[in-house]
Amino acid sequence: MDDYARLQRRLLLATLMVSVVVSLLTLLFFGGATASSLLLGACCGLLYLRLLARSVARVGPDSRSVGRFQVLVPALLVVVSARIPAIEILPALAGFVLYKPALLLQAFLAP
Repeated sequence: MDDYARLQRRLLLATLMVSVVVSLLTLLFFGGATASSLLLGACCGLLYLRLLARSVARVGPDSRSVGRFQVLVPALLVVVSARIPAIEILPALAGFVLYKPALLLQAFLAP
């Protein structure tokens, strides 16, 4: 279980670092509105990853499925992006999936 907890921390930290770097680059090249939308999506991606890790940690002999609460995070992100004109939907969705490059980095750079 200690290995899993360390992996969780590394994944969350890697996701946070990738999100900050990409948000800064987006701010530099595309402006503040796009960068803030991307950052909102990245925060939702971090929340999604945390909820997913928490539900995976609960899987055991008594439970047969992973929790479904984390599915609400991307759905709410899309609804909020559609309702609030200041939030751009494509950068928000791109920010949401920034946890995936962090997962790939961990897979290739892990000791």
